Amino acid sequence: MSISELGADGFPAIQPTAKAAESHASEPRWHRIKEVRREQGVSLRRVSQLLRTEVRELRREEEETSDLPLSRVYQWQQALEVPIADLLVDSAGPLSPPVLERARMVRIMKTVAAIMEKAENTSIERLAQTLVDQLLEIMPELKGINPWHSVGQRRSLNEYGRILERSYSDDVWRDKG
Repeated sequence: MSISELGADGFPAIQPTAKAAESHASEPRWHRIKEVRREQGVSLRRVSQLLRTEVRELRREEEETSDLPLSRVYQWQQALEVPIADLLVDSAGPLSPPVLERARMVRIMKTVAAIMEKAENTSIERLAQTLVDQLLEIMPELKGINPWHSVGQRRSLNEYGRILERSYSDDVWRDKG
């Protein structure tokens, strides 16, 4: 068996049959959590912190075919700060105007935060800070919005950095002074 035939977990990849794909397509859609989360610009990592749940479990929950208890949908609603109706499938149209406006403001704030992070001179930093202050005046809940990710994909809460993968001799950690 070649490496290309293995799945991401290292086990042989199972190719869905046409019948399996057809049955998945016929499963009922219960909610729009993933779609709304993305429109709001909220990362799974942030939701994981708010709901104190592993990212792997949140990915499963946000699939539109997962049948979640109503209490869990309300927890998602609080984490995403949207009306509950926007998470339900019956609301097949676009997000309500206030929620759509908030999603746009979050994206603007992420861009401004990225500009502040990358600013190389004080005049750009001041302009970006002025814009942040103006945005917070309009919508105070934007405080604490992080900039767009600039490099690669962040580690999940269960992954460790490279320092744990490498071993170093004790001499490296001893004070040479």
